[in-house]
Amino acid sequence: MDAIYTAVATATHGRDGRAVSSDGRLDLQLGIPTEMGGSGQGTNPEQLFAAGYSACFASALGLVGRAAKVDISDAAVTAEVGIGKQGEGFGLAVTLRVELPESVDVETGRKLVEQAHQVCPYSNATRGNIDVDLVVE
Repeated sequence: MDAIYTAVATATHGRDGRAVSSDGRLDLQLGIPTEMGGSGQGTNPEQLFAAGYSACFASALGLVGRAAKVDISDAAVTAEVGIGKQGEGFGLAVTLRVELPESVDVETGRKLVEQAHQVCPYSNATRGNIDVDLVVE
């Protein structure tokens, strides 16, 4: 693959540190969630992954919607990223909740969501690695 764009970010001190992008636009205090024994102060990698995946999937959905001449400009994508023990380490699971405009019928919406799942770079990166559940609302 020839990259069109490469994002660069550096994290220090792991989940309880700081993450900064090379251009300085992203500069976040990281914190361990209370559910994992932390203070809950700051954001965490799962939140960052959820934000990236939901934004990317919404863009992919817009792309396939335009190609199909279906107006889905008011669609919203919510990513729920779970982390838990998996074997000796940890694993992730994702639920993508896609809220489509009322003007889009369920069958068309499901088809567009499935197509977006084939185009989205995050979906392609995670396919076969983590469970991704698609929910059309």
